[in-house]
Amino acid sequence: MESMLAAMNKKIVPLQEYFLQGSVLDASRDILLHRLRGICDNIGGIEKFQDHEMVYTIGTNANNVLQLRARRALDDPEAPWLLRYVGEPDFGDRSKHTLVRSSIDVGTSDNLVQFLTEMGFRLDHEFVVSGHFFRKGRMKITVSKIYRLLQPGDTDKVEALSKSYLVELGVVTVSGQDQVQEEMKNFAEHLKPLVHLEKTDLRKLQQMGT
Repeated sequence: MESMLAAMNKKIVPLQEYFLQGSVLDASRDILLHRLRGICDNIGGIEKFQDHEMVYTIGTNANNVLQLRARRALDDPEAPWLLRYVGEPDFGDRSKHTLVRSSIDVGTSDNLVQFLTEMGFRLDHEFVVSGHFFRKGRMKITVSKIYRLLQPGDTDKVEALSKSYLVELGVVTVSGQDQVQEEMKNFAEHLKPLVHLEKTDLRKLQQMGT
């Protein structure tokens, strides 16, 4: 684990993710998609995705746990797997318009799960996420539904966790680009009252796949 952390700290450019989250009921999803289509940059129309995400952990106690996310595209079997690390967001700074956390994304081969298992990681939970995404400049907007697996590892048998869609607005950039928060705040205003994008406590959302 120490060698992996050293690689993250020394060999990969540190990035930060600025993000806001909200939700919209199923009945209002199409209205929101229409709004996003009109104000975003997607030239080829709405882009869809369907991913299977597995969350792995390693550590001896609650205060010493490393969590990594392995994600694969169910709608594009040829796409590389994605290994992702995200840090804990800071909820204490009320002066910031968005939440901020460290973020590292690495494309990998399809034996990622085997690699993590051999490293000593254990599967904590898994889920399927399916939805649409848009681009507005450097911002990425996703409208997605989260599904739990009825049988471990079987992505064909899933059940929606709620009657709403998760809406996320995010920017991944190098450290110190706090000015992006004003840009995100202004964009979020254009989506009201359909959806209110806020600084959501992710500690609650992290339990949705359990």
